[in-house]
Amino acid sequence: MTTPINDPEKQAAVSAADHKYVFHSWSAQGAISPMPIASGSGSRFWDHAGKVYLDFSSQLVFTNIGHQHPKVIKAIQTQAEVLTTIAPQHANDARNEAAQRIVELAGSNFAKIFFTNGGADAIENAIRMARMHTHKHKVLSTYRSYHGNTGAAINATGDPRRFPNEFAFGHVHFWGPYLYRTSFWAKDEAEECKRALEHLEQTIIFEGPNTIAAVLLESVPGTAGVLMPPKGYLEGVRALCDKYNILWIADEVMSGFGRTGKWFAYQHSQAVPDLITFAKGVTSGYIQLGGVVISEPVSKTFDERVFAGGLTYMGHPLACATAVATIDVMKEEKMLENATMIGEKVLGPGLHELAKKHKVIGDIRGAGVFWGVDLVSDRATHEPLAPYGASSPAMNELVAACKKNGLMPFNNFNRIHLCPPCNISVEDAKLGLEILDKSLTEIAKYYTGA
Repeated sequence: MTTPINDPEKQAAVSAADHKYVFHSWSAQGAISPMPIASGSGSRFWDHAGKVYLDFSSQLVFTNIGHQHPKVIKAIQTQAEVLTTIAPQHANDARNEAAQRIVELAGSNFAKIFFTNGGADAIENAIRMARMHTHKHKVLSTYRSYHGNTGAAINATGDPRRFPNEFAFGHVHFWGPYLYRTSFWAKDEAEECKRALEHLEQTIIFEGPNTIAAVLLESVPGTAGVLMPPKGYLEGVRALCDKYNILWIADEVMSGFGRTGKWFAYQHSQAVPDLITFAKGVTSGYIQLGGVVISEPVSKTFDERVFAGGLTYMGHPLACATAVATIDVMKEEKMLENATMIGEKVLGPGLHELAKKHKVIGDIRGAGVFWGVDLVSDRATHEPLAPYGASSPAMNELVAACKKNGLMPFNNFNRIHLCPPCNISVEDAKLGLEILDKSLTEIAKYYTGA
């Protein structure tokens, strides 16, 4: 299906069957009404009733090449005709090609890929590698973070989703830089960076460097608000890890594969991690795939030593063929360059223009096609438009207005995230901002400041 059709009966039937049989994540089942989606194309998708949405969420920030890219669909079909699946202990050319391409994108410091089914199990195995490599057990991660829903990943997560799941040991949280809501009483970005690094070093010292296997960081914390690290922060983390013999794991599950205009978001800095986790955009979500990019020193640890980990479907040939095709079309169609241009010429300037008009916009952060907008009821106090860990009538009304007007944003707590595909056109990016402008007008009543 490549064009919308109007079939309200189908819409109702899909919704009813979903409600009856499907158990959804992170939800009270009786309180939700999931939107049925029929198909999509490029930066748009539509329901069975024919309503079209401009996708500024990239679903869960993964359709980096847009919906139904014909070259990638063809690659999946071609691989399915040759070999649909193999066990992980065998070798396969699709897996080899995907691994080679990803290693090359990461750079000369990296050697091999450990494939997984998604981001959470990539985090699990990166943590396991770090612990086995260093013979230490603690993992440090930030409070403003999300790393996945499985055992070690959810414990490494900082946001409230970890609260019912804290059954593991060896996880320590610290504060990362976030100037708009600084924990360090910083006056500017440079001071925020300096004090955040001092805080991290104090945490390392008080936890005991000889107990810490890794510092785990989202290169750009995504769900937490698209928190762009200040200049020098990642370099500072690298220096601290080197000083105390700790591995740095860069979580690139959301920020990787073009989202910020680079293959990996840490590449905006001069620092290089020891392990990189990826998923989402590597296949644009067409078939699930994740993995760990392993540096040469960590890889060598397991030349003679058994790595105690594996997954039935790791390196699945259909998924790996999808990754190869996704990377290839991103290069051929210059999607990273487009993402950079959209961020610099359209989304960044456009959002700052909206801030002049809408007082509820408190702060704007981002790069490429990865932007977060902090919404507040008072600019002077930075009072959020929704409390931490929850939504609010204002945010619910804003999201409803966006959808009514044909825009699908990504939202979390008091924030709207704008995360369209990397190949979105200038015209569609501007249209998305126009719809957001219109929708923000509907919640102006919630602003109580001067």
